Amino acid sequence: MRFRTTIEGAGKTAAGIEVPAEVVTALGSSKRPPVRVTINGYTYRSTVAVLGGRFMVGVSADVRAGASVAAGDEVQIEMELDTQPREVTVPAELAHELARDHAASTAFEALSYSRKRLLVDPIANARTAETRQRNIAKAMSALRQGRS
Repeated sequence: MRFRTTIEGAGKTAAGIEVPAEVVTALGSSKRPPVRVTINGYTYRSTVAVLGGRFMVGVSADVRAGASVAAGDEVQIEMELDTQPREVTVPAELAHELARDHAASTAFEALSYSRKRLLVDPIANARTAETRQRNIAKAMSALRQGRS
């Protein structure tokens, strides 16, 4: 599906695009379909969300940089249903901790793709070993307490 839209800025750094209802209907999966979005030849995976009664897809700072676009730009969007499995690569240190804690591991496996990413990304992107260990401890604590 192709359509034109404007990248909307929201708050200080957030941005997104509105997806026409007819596009969501044509995708035929659900009201929150997983999608592959292409802007200026840059493709990324996302999920359509309903915000304030509007169908929206986020356009992160990384995506905006990769597509060479900014909030306020009018862009051509190519969107398709994403049927590929969404899997998160678990850092070795976190995998080791999960292997030692069955309850936390079970809780982690029950999470959605996006919730897993919320736990894994700060660990994978940590700049120092200390920050990495601190983020692992936070993730494990959240999983044990059911707060993830």
